[in-house]
Amino acid sequence: MASDIEIAQAATLQRITQVAADKLGIGDEHLEPYGHTKAKISLDYIDSLKDKPNGKLILVTAISPTPAGEGKTTTTVGLGDALNRIGKKTLVCLREPSLGPVFGMKGGAAGGGHAQVVPMEDINLHFTGDFNAIQLANNLLAAMLDNHIHHGNELNIDVRRIAWKRVLDMNDRALRDITCSLGGPGNGYPREDGFDIVVASEVMAIFCLATSIKDLKERLGNIVVGYTKDQKPVTARDLKAHGAMTVLLKDALKPNLVQTLENNPAILHGGPFANIAHGCNSVIATQTSLKLADYVVTEAGFGADLGAEKFIDIKCRKSGLRPDAVVLVATIRALKFHGGVDVKSLNTENLDALEKGIANIERHVQNIREHYGLPCVVSINNFTFDTPAELKLLQDKMAKHEVPVIVARHWAEGGKGAEDVARAVVDIVEGRGQKTKGFQFVYDESLPLMDKITAIATKIYGAARVTASSKVAGEIKKLQEAGYGHYPVCVAKTQYSFSTDANAKGAPSGHTLDIREVRLAAGAEFIVMVCGDIMTMPGLPKVPSAEKIDLDDDGKVVGLF
Repeated sequence: MASDIEIAQAATLQRITQVAADKLGIGDEHLEPYGHTKAKISLDYIDSLKDKPNGKLILVTAISPTPAGEGKTTTTVGLGDALNRIGKKTLVCLREPSLGPVFGMKGGAAGGGHAQVVPMEDINLHFTGDFNAIQLANNLLAAMLDNHIHHGNELNIDVRRIAWKRVLDMNDRALRDITCSLGGPGNGYPREDGFDIVVASEVMAIFCLATSIKDLKERLGNIVVGYTKDQKPVTARDLKAHGAMTVLLKDALKPNLVQTLENNPAILHGGPFANIAHGCNSVIATQTSLKLADYVVTEAGFGADLGAEKFIDIKCRKSGLRPDAVVLVATIRALKFHGGVDVKSLNTENLDALEKGIANIERHVQNIREHYGLPCVVSINNFTFDTPAELKLLQDKMAKHEVPVIVARHWAEGGKGAEDVARAVVDIVEGRGQKTKGFQFVYDESLPLMDKITAIATKIYGAARVTASSKVAGEIKKLQEAGYGHYPVCVAKTQYSFSTDANAKGAPSGHTLDIREVRLAAGAEFIVMVCGDIMTMPGLPKVPSAEKIDLDDDGKVVGLF
């Protein structure tokens, strides 16, 4: 079997202007091409769509991730192609990849096999420069903050209480904790600082939640960068930085249009991580897609306990979006891993381990149906090593949950291999499938911040309690009293488990969720609660993917998955 990049490079791509015209009815005058195969959609054109009815929104999520891989983005693309194949005008709506995981361990975010968005190399490497614009806007604010302090500190900023970090779109553990401004008075005031990865930046979160240039600028101005010596917040607006930041982001805010291997339209825009941010593509991209298609297939990062919960409680709460159905992605291999099987043995039939691991998918299905109130389809991403006995066991165990469990082969067959999943989704959307209590949030907006995270921990994670040090509890209390209590909570924790222990597989219950750190994201309008051992600046693995990526003598990218 050819590699992902070989499949992508062998594909016949249409000019993006042709895809836009034929599939979406968008004229050339509304596009800003970046070469022949990718383009940005103008914001003026997007504004002209506001009175059109919305299509149906399908959310793709997954079980708790494993080293075996689940294929969530691959399923999103394959399902989009499948819905188009059965006659539904469909748009795929995804996040953009970060260079950190591309060169690190996780890989890209353009799908895989015969279910990819293309041009795959461009999408995974720089794309249209959106992340660079976000990085620059973030770092401009950091530079203006330090510059203000250097030139007299008129705002009386306490250098011990600076809350704004610089960012870089790369995994680099050496930058997590640094000392800056060394070298004498001309270089500013020395202090401890650090870098986050771009996808953890509040600017990224704001970018993905903003609904217009005006809204973007307002949110950027509300960013709290630190506190004065009498502990009053200092904002980007106070530093007069938000206007220039908006200028850097004005082109990036236009959604990016590309295509799938089957020449169906796809919009990729924004990309906050789901374990350290809210894990969804931009509101503008999703809302635009719903105006342009009858069905929109989008995804939320990592498992349904992280990305999907934040999609519901942050993105949907802020935007008014409402999913019509959820597709939960799983693999037999991943479920055996959750049942205790070592990665090296996942290709061998093991019914006992599979039965144990099914607890993970059962928890996710229960959360989707009971706590999000949404109908669900389970899509089993097929591997050739899956045995009939394993598939039967999974389907038998899941029968009591009254959700369809369907084997999908889009990785090998493209959209054709996901048609059964597509039909099950259509049945639900058109009222022929399962009934649920209806869309709902995990917690009410009016609850205090501690009650909100307790609701997430006990309902979604299966935890028994939430704890915090006296210092962290005091910071949460201050935020509550300062008027931020109505904000939703964005939990930053490991993606590999329902608990904060990455090694706790399956569906652990009765554990404790400890809040290690709390961060105010006043522009994004949520409170980040860092739980357990989670890094907002990841590191590279011992053998990073970057070692395999190269350019051959003909100028062709090789080794990119």
